[in-house]
Amino acid sequence: MIGQTLSHYRILSKLGEGGMGTVYVAEDERLGREVALKVLSDEWSSDPEHLRRFQREARAVAALDHPNIVTIFSVEEVDGVRFFTMGLVKGETLDKSIPPDGYELDEMLDIAIPMTDALSAAHARGITHRDLKPSNVMLTEDGWVKLLDFGLAKLYDQDVEPTSEEAETEAITRAGVVLGTVPYMSPEQVQGLPVDHRSDIFSLGVIFYELLTGERPFRGESSAALVSSILRDTPREVTRIKASIPARVSGILARCLEKDVRSRFQSVDELREELTKLRQTGSGARAAAEEEEESGPSIAVLPFADMSPDKDQDYFCEGIAEELINGLGAIQGLRVASRTSSFQYKGEALDVREIGKNLGVKTILEGSVRKAGNFLRITAQLVNVADGYRLWSERFDREMKDVFAIQDEITESIVNALEVTLSPKERRALQNVATRNAEAYDFYLRGRKFFYQRSARAMQFALQMFDKAIETDPNYALAYCGKADCCSTLYLHNEATEENRRLADEASAKALELDPDLAEAHASRGLALLLGEDYERAEAEFETAIRLNPKLFEAYYFYARACYTQGKFAKSAQLFEKASEVRPEDYQALLLLRQALIGMGTPPEQVSEASVRALRNVERHLELHPDDVRALYLGANALIYLGNREKAINWAGRALLLEPDDPNVAYNVACVYSQAGEVEKAIDHLERAGGPQGANLAWIERDSDFDPLRDHPRFQALLERLREAEREAEAVPIAEPEQDSGTE
Repeated sequence: MIGQTLSHYRILSKLGEGGMGTVYVAEDERLGREVALKVLSDEWSSDPEHLRRFQREARAVAALDHPNIVTIFSVEEVDGVRFFTMGLVKGETLDKSIPPDGYELDEMLDIAIPMTDALSAAHARGITHRDLKPSNVMLTEDGWVKLLDFGLAKLYDQDVEPTSEEAETEAITRAGVVLGTVPYMSPEQVQGLPVDHRSDIFSLGVIFYELLTGERPFRGESSAALVSSILRDTPREVTRIKASIPARVSGILARCLEKDVRSRFQSVDELREELTKLRQTGSGARAAAEEEEESGPSIAVLPFADMSPDKDQDYFCEGIAEELINGLGAIQGLRVASRTSSFQYKGEALDVREIGKNLGVKTILEGSVRKAGNFLRITAQLVNVADGYRLWSERFDREMKDVFAIQDEITESIVNALEVTLSPKERRALQNVATRNAEAYDFYLRGRKFFYQRSARAMQFALQMFDKAIETDPNYALAYCGKADCCSTLYLHNEATEENRRLADEASAKALELDPDLAEAHASRGLALLLGEDYERAEAEFETAIRLNPKLFEAYYFYARACYTQGKFAKSAQLFEKASEVRPEDYQALLLLRQALIGMGTPPEQVSEASVRALRNVERHLELHPDDVRALYLGANALIYLGNREKAINWAGRALLLEPDDPNVAYNVACVYSQAGEVEKAIDHLERAGGPQGANLAWIERDSDFDPLRDHPRFQALLERLREAEREAEAVPIAEPEQDSGTE
């Protein structure tokens, strides 16, 4: 058509081809200006359905007047040729400008924010684009970002009764027809399901991911494989691809790319607000680097490799690493990755430089243990993440009794290599070893290994190991903390017996007596007091624990639970949020934060946001620990709140299969069924759980998950039975030890 004239438009050159027609540069001979002219192809103009879509694009774009959206001038037909004219945008499409390794964050935001501005205007007019992709975004020569090609646009205003023509258009788009460009489609779009503005948000997430990394989040060698990836795969976090990207960017993209539309940003304005915050806080590449520099030295300690002949020292290898994490964590000038964050890379064949970038630390400590009889060989090396070179390395060939001296030497070497200045108090803390008895220490490490498995059976084994540690060294305060925490956990989640409460009380009091300056002892004591509903003293212990160690997750977490049980929802929410800051990968605090927010009467969208954050952590955790029962049933509660009923019941069922006789599992499954509207099933499982006792009775009375059951006679009868059982169980209060330092 080059050289031809349509009406008063002389076609000069071809710009490109879209889904329904060809775009040309043309001269408007009446006004003496160049325009873009889109001509509907012959095969499409003869099809009534395609013609309606062409007309809809024209109407959709004409309704919009925004600097980041191409302007439409006219819709015309000459001699059977249908076309419309638009403002001519000179520049380069986004797909041709993305660097191989992506843009830096500042540059990406310069593109992303105008795109959200454009879509906000379109969505406000009830128009969703449905074909967002880099080739439909133009970077103009004069620095503008322009959104092009509304060819698949859909009018979705639910408040306006559609005309007969619009209703017919809706039939076109809802009859299982897949329209769009597959790599950038939302899950609902590739399935031919109805879509709304949230589909555009998913597509934006795909584009932004590609802008930052140079690669797409979903891949496949065929269309079917690509569709499968969109429907099932969780994209690799951008922080793992590019270390300069701040962690919060990964969270924003993950929310855009949620499979369930209810878990995404619910409006493009919400997304734009998050992107604007990034810019306002100076979170570009330079600012991220400055932020890292200002944060000072940082380290992650990986689990040591077991080089023992029988490969039976896993507990010891993890224990050594954990002790180093705890010791280094007491240094205020040193940022230390948490145990959970570091231990997720156990056995991973990854370069330490990549692990360091993923964890956002500058150095990595890795090592190995070879233990045979009384002989011990420990190797350790400190690696600089930036270049992969060793800053320090050493091999220790000693006897088992020297393990504490080895840990001291490793810690001292790290402090020297990182040029960290220790205060006298911090130096004393590093030198204050909980025990010098190697056998007791070995039992303690075995106990911690079992404790982290969380099941009732593992908790019993942990209890035996802590008892052996105490028997070997009666002055081992941390072993008493371990015993107290085991009994408290069993009371809370498995066996709410007076015996467990008594043992938790005695062990925590003894730990505090032995070491009044041990933060873990105060946290254990607070939890034990919480079981006895001695809230005032429990809160005082948690406050002391936080003062002694502001990085102690358990202090914030159980303090939050204490507040929730008393109905102090606002303070509970603050503490759960703080616990999450201390241990960002934890899912429990965020899931219980959701309940605290509900108790506060927080708007549903904020509760949903907390649920989405929690669920993201649950899913990451289950990737590493697919049979973690607690993660399954707590995650199921978040899923049911977000409306994913089928997946929630599936997860709850998996938890029941793994632990069919665990009353705590039955309790939480009851929560899921209650929220799912299955009232009778919910009460069946609650009765099967035997109902919570002691402190848990206060929990069930405030548990918002059971609100749908409140008026049911069976539920009310169950509550009354529990109250009666509690009254009968009340006995003489547990006597406090004569020496109970730090509790008053």
